[in-house]
Amino acid sequence: MTRINYSAREVSCKIVYYGPGRSGKTTNLQYIYDQVPADQKGSIVSLATQADRTLFFDFLPVDLGAIAGFTTRLQLYTVPGQIYYQTTRKLVLQGADGVVFVADSQGRQLEENIESLQDLHANLAEQGIDPRTVPLVLQYNKQDLPRDLVLDVAALDDALNFRSVPSLPANALQGTGVFDTLRAIAGAVLLRVNAQ
Repeated sequence: MTRINYSAREVSCKIVYYGPGRSGKTTNLQYIYDQVPADQKGSIVSLATQADRTLFFDFLPVDLGAIAGFTTRLQLYTVPGQIYYQTTRKLVLQGADGVVFVADSQGRQLEENIESLQDLHANLAEQGIDPRTVPLVLQYNKQDLPRDLVLDVAALDDALNFRSVPSLPANALQGTGVFDTLRAIAGAVLLRVNAQ
């Protein structure tokens, strides 16, 4: 849920990176964090679990513009991908203004991607958020792997992109597509905030 701080003249938006385990959610956030100048970002917080971690940090981007004279602060979160962290995923998803679904492009991971996307929609609906209207961007990560191991964007769109939302190929380890994905979700979130 968008938060407005009138005294600081800031609008804070929460963006959650969601997807199956080991798809590259944490790698996305770590890459963004490493690239954002120190004076424009807060601390990165990692909540480690036995097999996964949840990351959070916020930053104040300079290129997203203002909303009615207010600057925009993005708070970025990841969720643990493993199914047994269902409660944690639900908690992190609460109040999300937008979601980046990070899919693992490997063909052998397609079923996990589908299950995780269904899980996202179920968790949003459980919180009273219409999963058909929340700003969403699909990122097809690991497109740098050998072609015989990965599905191309068209095949992934056929399987996952039933809402026809923006979808982007990525290689989060090298940063390819990471900021394009962030710009796409930030733009969708800000359009929705402006419309409210």
